[in-house]
Amino acid sequence: MRYKELIRKGFVASLLLFGAHVVHAQTQPYSQRMAKTAMSVWSDTSSKVRWTYEQGVVWKGIERVWLQTGEKKYFQFLQNTVDKLIQPDGTISNYKMEDYNIDNVLPGRTVLMLYKVLNNEKYYKAAKTLREQLSKQPRVPQGGFWHKKRYPNQMWLDGLYMGEPFYAEYASTFHEDTAFNDIARQFILMERQSRDAKTGLLYHAWDQSKQERWANKETGLSPHFWGRAMGWYGMALVDVLDQMPTNHPKRAELLVILNRFATAVAKYQDKQSGLWYQVLDKGTSKGNYLEASASCMFVYALAKGVRQHNLPKYFQTVAESGYKGILNKFISTDANGLIHLNGTVSVAGLGGNPYRDGSYEYYLSEKVVTDDAKGVGAFIQASVEMERLPNLAAGRNKNVMLDSYFNDERKKDITGEAYPYHYKWEGWDNNGFSLFGNIFNNYGLNLGTLYQAPTAANLKPASIYVIVDPDIPKENPNAKYMQPAHASAIADWVKQGGVLLVLHNDTGNAEFKNFNTLMSKFGLTFKENSINHVQGSQFEQGAVQIPAGNPVFKTAKKIYIKEISTFALTPPGKSVLNQKGEVAVAMAKYGKGTVLAVGDPWFYNEYLDGRKLTPDLENFKAANDVVAWLVQQIPAK
Repeated sequence: MRYKELIRKGFVASLLLFGAHVVHAQTQPYSQRMAKTAMSVWSDTSSKVRWTYEQGVVWKGIERVWLQTGEKKYFQFLQNTVDKLIQPDGTISNYKMEDYNIDNVLPGRTVLMLYKVLNNEKYYKAAKTLREQLSKQPRVPQGGFWHKKRYPNQMWLDGLYMGEPFYAEYASTFHEDTAFNDIARQFILMERQSRDAKTGLLYHAWDQSKQERWANKETGLSPHFWGRAMGWYGMALVDVLDQMPTNHPKRAELLVILNRFATAVAKYQDKQSGLWYQVLDKGTSKGNYLEASASCMFVYALAKGVRQHNLPKYFQTVAESGYKGILNKFISTDANGLIHLNGTVSVAGLGGNPYRDGSYEYYLSEKVVTDDAKGVGAFIQASVEMERLPNLAAGRNKNVMLDSYFNDERKKDITGEAYPYHYKWEGWDNNGFSLFGNIFNNYGLNLGTLYQAPTAANLKPASIYVIVDPDIPKENPNAKYMQPAHASAIADWVKQGGVLLVLHNDTGNAEFKNFNTLMSKFGLTFKENSINHVQGSQFEQGAVQIPAGNPVFKTAKKIYIKEISTFALTPPGKSVLNQKGEVAVAMAKYGKGTVLAVGDPWFYNEYLDGRKLTPDLENFKAANDVVAWLVQQIPAK
């Protein structure tokens, strides 16, 4: 009897634990919940991992979840998976350049990310191989890429997503500025050829030779507007605009195209469900149905376009309605708490064997499945964009400017070109600020860099100005120290309402005498010292506990800061956080503005991206707390 009672209690306890697990899972954002499903369905321990564009969509979604959470498991999943496919010499498994299949370029986006984070040459070599494919990819006479070698003279909307975002990121990373002329040409040519003037929608494909059976003999166009094809095009466009220089002469033309695209997408949204049909302009025609992957892609493209300030705010409401429809119609939850995406058409192509004629009946004949990678990846990416919305208004149209005058370290990259590094928005490695920048983006702020000495004129556009680790001669022979004129310009800007974040450094890694001409104006004089030393990976030695009720750190309870200089305070300086009897984080109200300062660069990727610290050290939360607090200090106008 006693034994049976113990068994019963154990069973009940197991149910409670399982229930708690399910409840926790259900309180997570949808992006994380679907990432969990994806990482289960396409496990990084599976021997069936393949180099496919479908996986490329999923990987990009998981990368975006990593950036939003700073959790190691997401990055590790990507590295584990890609490492199964990239050999030490950079060879890509089951990849053949001679196929000139543009689908095979898409997974290279994750390879580029891994190279930028880990600086491992094998990723560079693999990415370079894909770049070489694009260099040799057959083209139509007007310059557009063929979709595949076996589909001669054909451009498909799908191909824009398969090739252009990788092409743009490669060009941006490895200084191929002129490549953006070619990238812009692909979008412009495809829109010019495939856009229907009456509806504004884009036909699925264009056969320049007009020889294919599916092609209109006068225009070369396929007969119908396929939802996912337009989804690919829209996702590609907003992703490329991320990478394209803001002063590129073709950027304005791409923005006009994006707005035309968004207008057509909004026009054909089903007003009752918020979703889009498999064949976009056929509405409730016989057999047509609301399709998941296209709906996810449109939500992603519209929400991101608004966040980038490339689309009017109106389109956010279209995206919100679409996302609500996706959750209502396509998301289901299994007994283990995993969510699934239903309602994705498995494929829709043109030509081939058996022949796909592009007819209305053909588009409705393909299978509709659950947890298709193309839909799952697009859903994760759409979810991340929707989950970024709540804080976007806080800093919308405001700028955070990162100093690159006092911190102007440079080194050569793998191409031999010198570039700014160490605490830069563009940096994805341990020393970069890419995750910190992403958090500012979540609050709607535009990222900028100030390469010149601060003046009243060049600080004026900034709402927040960040000075990180000014150079000393061992880092930069031409180190530029804080001069009285610089300090006055910065202090005057703060007095007028500017928000200054200073992330300095400790003795041996920083200059104090000149820099304190600025800090003393705010009563925040750095001591020429260094505390919180850490031996090896004994991270607990650098731990700092945050008492409840801290005015800046609302969610982080325990953080990691090592080798920091502390403060001697005078009014208006105040302590924010103490450590070992010293002031570790300090602030000051100065005129209409605010200053927050720490004696360590602190928020660089090494301590935010989850790859190094133990999970109990909440630096990622702390960075979110700091950004939220800084944004609150921006005076209302």
